[in-house]
Amino acid sequence: MSTGPGLLFVVSGPSGAGKDTLVEALRERRATLRYSVSATTRAPRGDERNGEHYFFVSPEEFELLRDGGRLLEWRQYNGNLYGTPCDYVEESLTEGYDVVMKPEVNGALAVKAAYPDAVLIFLVPDRFSHLRERLLARRTETNEEIARRLEIAQQEMKFIRSFDYIVVNEQDHPEGAVRDLEAILQAERFRIHRYPDDSIRRVESS
Repeated sequence: MSTGPGLLFVVSGPSGAGKDTLVEALRERRATLRYSVSATTRAPRGDERNGEHYFFVSPEEFELLRDGGRLLEWRQYNGNLYGTPCDYVEESLTEGYDVVMKPEVNGALAVKAAYPDAVLIFLVPDRFSHLRERLLARRTETNEEIARRLEIAQQEMKFIRSFDYIVVNEQDHPEGAVRDLEAILQAERFRIHRYPDDSIRRVESS
């Protein structure tokens, strides 16, 4: 029984909550899940690759995307610009593929405003102190930058009630959070309102 167009899943939360690791693990478990790559003006970290982790663009290139209406949402975060190119998302959903993205919290709320049917998932650590530990472990930012991210994280936590789900990423059991994410994807697929009327009628009359 067909469930129609693809679903848009938005995994967000404070920096250091583990979005990158968990979304990557989720994609390994669900081969048909498509990932929406964001554009950013920040420099690559470590082994990040252009077009795979982010589209790394100049501020001028970003402005062209934004002003040309080619971003689903955009925001400024910690001195850099981030945005979601809309073409890939719209094409994938129309073709029936589920799509996952991992914008910052403000970006997630902007996506919900543009796509009311988007499923918002707020990812949090089991302890707030683990955010700082994970940010330090990256070894990609200064202490001042980390402190700023933690300040932003405290503000972002206030938006939890604007999301549809909350997933706790336990420090010693990240596999549990991956299972929780997959369960959300599966459950959303089975919501009654996502099925066409003719499909429901066939079930009713069978």
